[in-house]
Amino acid sequence: MTGEELEQYILKYRKTVWSAALCYVKNPTDADDIMQDVFLKMFTYDGTFDGEEHIKAWLIRCAINRSKNLLRSHWYKFSAPLEAAMNKLCSDDKEHCQSELPAMFMKLSPKNRVVFYLHYYEGYSIAETARILKISESAVGVRLMRGRKQLEKALNNEGSENNGSQNDR
Repeated sequence: MTGEELEQYILKYRKTVWSAALCYVKNPTDADDIMQDVFLKMFTYDGTFDGEEHIKAWLIRCAINRSKNLLRSHWYKFSAPLEAAMNKLCSDDKEHCQSELPAMFMKLSPKNRVVFYLHYYEGYSIAETARILKISESAVGVRLMRGRKQLEKALNNEGSENNGSQNDR
């Protein structure tokens, strides 16, 4: 398949593929990624098609299969949309959004970040956080401790950088 042929198929079927993916994943960004994957798969596909209807059906089937695979993936099941968490944080507490907290929060490792969010921002207990994440309570405690150490280290580094720049004046 040539690049021009692929471009024509993209123009013709992108809304159909995107809509099929969106019906499953319910997230426009994920639907965009799936649409891109489907057309990339089409570009590298070695088989033949029996006509326009076959192409359209193949594209829709690929979009549905890719959507189902995403929904079944471990990453998708156990990840939280960080943008939504940060938007909630910013809408709930304007003072923190104007401070360095969101930037510091983003420096945490993903495992620690989700535990911090659930425990400190959503107010879940350690037991509830463990139940939500399907990990042990001790694992939640360890992640909270590690996250606090990460934040302390980041704040100390930032503090020493700020003091160093003020002393240079």
